Amino acid sequence: MSISDPQIIVAADGGGSGSRAVAGTSTQGILGQASSGPGNIHSDFDAAVANLTGAIAQALENAGLGHTPPERITAHLGVAGAHSEVEEQALLNALPYGCSTVSGDRATSVRGALGDTDGYVVALGTGTIVARQRALEMTTVGGWGFHLSDHASGAWLGRRLLEEVLLAEDGLRPHSPHSRTTCAAMGGLMGIVLFSTTAAPSDFAKLARSLITAAKGGDEIGLTLVAEGAAYLETALKTLGFQAGDHLTLAGGVGPHYAPYLPDSLARNLHPPKGSALEGAFAMARQSLP
Repeated sequence: MSISDPQIIVAADGGGSGSRAVAGTSTQGILGQASSGPGNIHSDFDAAVANLTGAIAQALENAGLGHTPPERITAHLGVAGAHSEVEEQALLNALPYGCSTVSGDRATSVRGALGDTDGYVVALGTGTIVARQRALEMTTVGGWGFHLSDHASGAWLGRRLLEEVLLAEDGLRPHSPHSRTTCAAMGGLMGIVLFSTTAAPSDFAKLARSLITAAKGGDEIGLTLVAEGAAYLETALKTLGFQAGDHLTLAGGVGPHYAPYLPDSLARNLHPPKGSALEGAFAMARQSLP
């Protein structure tokens, strides 16, 4: 298909840790992809727009569609930080494409994980998405950002780990092997305090990797925090109406790691994701073709 084909589609998934984009056509599907820096429009709008559009431009080049006039492109962007219509409209106003739609990253994550299937999604990366999909209509709980919400996410696990380290340093909790290792690696109590004054959610999320590994090895603080996150997920899913036999998918960089810690009533209903948030965004762009 030539670059003059009007059915050229791009899609992007913007998260707190990075942005990804794909480009393709309505008939051939995804032909190229690329990545860039963070795409959370609430944290840094201008940087997020630059990262998202830059990733899309590179994806078009990688797909052999780099000379496509912007007005002939149909786009859907699913981005973290799009908590309101005002924020979504601001992003729409900043995009150069002929036909653009925007949503929060919740919608694209759920669509990618479930496709057209009714069910529930727990998508955990830097942030948190707990959602139900029925007839392509989505309902969510939580996920209101790092400072007030995002329970069980990578950023939340990292912050909770440092809280426990500080409590242990003050003698209010016993240390575990992993909390001692973390304390030393962060430069002690004052190093942790200084880190917290400038750290972004993605910086806290990096601490989740070793915490999850420590939990798998039986570390007491690691197990406690993962269990705390799993309890939140169970409550959130029940609040959304989850019942035995319903379809449940764990997605994102952190989500699947919770599988061993979920109660059997949830774990026995687990299904692998049908696709990624980026594939969900591409499907939503295709659906919006004029």
